[in-house]
Amino acid sequence: MNDIHKITPGRLTVDTACRIIENGCKIELGEEAVRLITNCREYLDRKIEQCTEPLYGITTGFGSLCNISINADDLSTLQSNLVKSHACGVGELVDPKIIKMMLLLKVQSLSYGNSGVQLSTVQRLVDFFNNDIIPVVYSQGSLGASGDLAPLANMCLPLLGLGEVYYEGHRRDASAVLGEKGWEPLTLMSKEGLALLNGTQFMSAHGVWGVYRARRLFERGLEIAAMSLDAFDGRIEPFGPQVNEVRHHPGQIEVAARMRGLLEGSQLIAMHKQHVQDPYSFRCIPQVHGAVLDTINYVTAVLDDEISSPTDNPTIFPDDDIIVSAGNFHGEPIAMPMDFLAVAMTELSNISERRIYKLIGAQRGLPSFLVAKPGLNSGFMIAQYAAASILNQSKGLCWPTSCDSIPSSQGQEDHVSMGSNSATKLIRVVDNTARILGIELFTAAQALDFRRPARSSARVEELHTAYRRLVPFIGVDTVMSPLIEKSVKFVEECTL
Repeated sequence: MNDIHKITPGRLTVDTACRIIENGCKIELGEEAVRLITNCREYLDRKIEQCTEPLYGITTGFGSLCNISINADDLSTLQSNLVKSHACGVGELVDPKIIKMMLLLKVQSLSYGNSGVQLSTVQRLVDFFNNDIIPVVYSQGSLGASGDLAPLANMCLPLLGLGEVYYEGHRRDASAVLGEKGWEPLTLMSKEGLALLNGTQFMSAHGVWGVYRARRLFERGLEIAAMSLDAFDGRIEPFGPQVNEVRHHPGQIEVAARMRGLLEGSQLIAMHKQHVQDPYSFRCIPQVHGAVLDTINYVTAVLDDEISSPTDNPTIFPDDDIIVSAGNFHGEPIAMPMDFLAVAMTELSNISERRIYKLIGAQRGLPSFLVAKPGLNSGFMIAQYAAASILNQSKGLCWPTSCDSIPSSQGQEDHVSMGSNSATKLIRVVDNTARILGIELFTAAQALDFRRPARSSARVEELHTAYRRLVPFIGVDTVMSPLIEKSVKFVEECTL
C-alpha cells in the first residue's frame, strides 16, 4: 500500500515533494487545511453578498477588463469561461511526472485558505492526483506573471469535463474518464477559476524537479570528477583544507573535503608526480563544483519558500476581513534563480567536458583517444565531440529569460517574468548535464583501466565496478551511442 502524505498549511520542501512523486504516495487534506479552505469560502460568500464595491476577478472581468462588473447570476459562467479561454497552451507536451507535481503544488497552494475555493474543488484535484489522472499540459504559453495562466488552464480543463488526460497508459478525453469514475464535472463558483489559473505551479514544478535532479547530478558528478582526477594522474594538494578554507566559500570547502574523502586510500593519488600542477579543470574542482553546490543550495531554499505559499490573486484574509489584489502570482522570485541554476549546471557540464578532452589527449601515459591501437581505432574521439555539441546547446540556453518582459492584456500586465521559459530551459540544461557527465564517466572509467594494476580509492573502485556491470571496457571501435545512453542512465539512476 502506498504511503499517504497529509497536506497541511505548513512548509513543503523540494525533497518532500519529489519523494511524494517518486514513491507513488497518495495525498489527503489534513484537518487544518479543510478548516481553512472551508472558512475562506464561507467568508467570501458572505463578502460577495454584503459588499457594494467591485472585487477584482470575483465580481469583475480579468486583466484590463477589471473595470467591467459582472452580474451575480453570471459569476459561475465567468469562472468557467476563464478556464476555457485561457487554455491556450502550445508546443511540446509536458512530462506527466511534472504535471503530477503541478497538481501536488496547486493543492498545497490552496491549502492555506487564502484562495476562496470550494473544498470539493480541492478534493477533486486530490482525486486526480491519487488516481493518476494526469491532465495534458503544453510547455509553451505562460508569461510567468498573472501566474502560469495557459498551462494551469489546460491542467484544470478536465475538472470541468473538458480537455484531455493521461489515464492507464492512454491519452483520453477527460469527459470519458470522469464518466467511468462516476464523477460529475465541477461547477465553479465565484473566484475559483482565477484561483486555479493564477499561481506559479507550472514554473515551480519544473523548478522543483530541476533543482532536485541538479543535486543528484552534482553528487554523482563529484564522484566522476574524483575518478577522472585519479585516471589523469592528478595531484591531491589543491584539495587540502588550508588552501580552501582560507577563501571561506562553503561550497568550495565542502567539495574539497569530499574529494579528499573520495580519494582516500588511492594508490594512484599517492604516487610520485612528475608534473608540478594540473590543468584548471582538475585543479579548480573545489572552486567550480563548489560554486555549483552553493547555487543549488540557494535555489533549493527559494523553491522551498515558493511551494509553501499561496500564489493566486486576489489573496483573501478572512480573519482580517481583507481581500487584496496584488502580485503574488509574479514569477520573478523563482525566475531569476532558475536562470542562475541553468548557468551553474552548464558550468558543471563545461568543466566536465574539459576533463573529457584532457583524458583523451594522449597525456600522462594515457593512449591517444583511450584505445590501445589509435589510428586503426578512433576510440573516444567523437564521444568528446558529442559532449562539446551538447555543451554548446546548454550555453545557448543560459541567456536569462527573466531579464525580458513583453507587456500583455492591453498594458495592464505590463511587466512579466518569463519564468516559465526559465523553468523549461532549466530542465533541458539539466538533461544535457546528465548526458555530459555520462560521457565523462564513460571516458574516466576507460582511462582508469589503463592505469592497472594500480588502484584508486575504495569509493572510486566501487563506482567503477558498478559501472562496468553495465558498460564494458572498449578494446576496439564499437558503436558508442548505446553505451553512452547506458552511461547517462547510470548517472541518473545508480545508487551505491
